Amino acid sequence: MSVALFAVFVLLTGVERLNELRVSRRNAAEAFASGGVESGRGHFPAMVALHTALLLGAVAEVVLLDRPFLPWLGWPMLAIAVLCQAGRLWIIASLGRQWNTRVIVVPGAERVRRGPYRWAWLPHPNYLVVVIEGVALPLVHSAWITALVFTVLNLVLLLGFRIPAEDRALRALRDAGGAGPDAGAAGST
Repeated sequence: MSVALFAVFVLLTGVERLNELRVSRRNAAEAFASGGVESGRGHFPAMVALHTALLLGAVAEVVLLDRPFLPWLGWPMLAIAVLCQAGRLWIIASLGRQWNTRVIVVPGAERVRRGPYRWAWLPHPNYLVVVIEGVALPLVHSAWITALVFTVLNLVLLLGFRIPAEDRALRALRDAGGAGPDAGAAGST
């Protein structure tokens, strides 16, 4: 795969992310109109910056450090990256109007139990997809520094801030007498 084709793939991934933001804004507005409460807002700008840096960093590393396309690595990583896109679309479709990029809990909302959310052992499927994609996308063209740096920083954000914020928000809703032990919807879990 040429550098130009890799750049186009990353660009298309970025366009897909911009579309996600459009859907997220619409869904967040509906959640707020239904009494939704946002939590964990402080880490959101860092997440946006990190995800933007993943896309820019992957292309920059390939161009600036002359990273080769290694077919034995690149083709499987491309397949995984494409599967991650399909996984993200499945997650967004499964959550429907409850999906957004923020942590917004709507009192009384039913917990989604379709798609990947039907499995209790996988509480945050979107984040699993993001972690896998953060490794696979840069490695399509052997941008291993970007893959490593993104993965470490992403895990810090997810485990240190995002997932605890979602879990606290849902726990507070349940403790306040929400719609049962699995009440509410929280962001893009």
